[in-house]
Amino acid sequence: MKPTKLSELINALEFDSEEQVNRVDLQNGCVVTVEESLLSALEEGNDEALHDLPDWQKEEIEIARRMLEDAGERFVPLPDKFDFHEYRYMERFIRTVENAEIAEQLWRAIKGKGAFRYFKDTASRLGLLERWYQYRDDAMKEFVIEWAEAHNVPYENDIKARKQ
Repeated sequence: MKPTKLSELINALEFDSEEQVNRVDLQNGCVVTVEESLLSALEEGNDEALHDLPDWQKEEIEIARRMLEDAGERFVPLPDKFDFHEYRYMERFIRTVENAEIAEQLWRAIKGKGAFRYFKDTASRLGLLERWYQYRDDAMKEFVIEWAEAHNVPYENDIKARKQ
């Protein structure tokens, strides 16, 4: 088993989409991505849908086939963006803000529709946006490391610490 770069695991989580399926290939130590529709067509035995695909997608078809044949030993499903619960991390971040007035503005920003946008707008206006992004990056890194260890996925920490 080759270790997977931590940055690849984090990127797969950050850019997760319902239209794609991400897995860690333990044999090659990388994250592989295939279209959900392609994987579904293979599962359903709908080979006709795969005949008219361009050449560049043929490798993706082979990866999808291997994923289906694998039975969970080579390709490990990654957590998705909903497993990370970014809203919960916004709440935790607000608890780190010492100024009660500023913290209250952030609490109000995450209530109701558009909470993520309002939170970021408010954090930016208050000069806390970089601090939020650092907090979020650190939390996501910790989340992915815990996930990798819990699923016996070897990883290589290729992420350099930010300079403060």
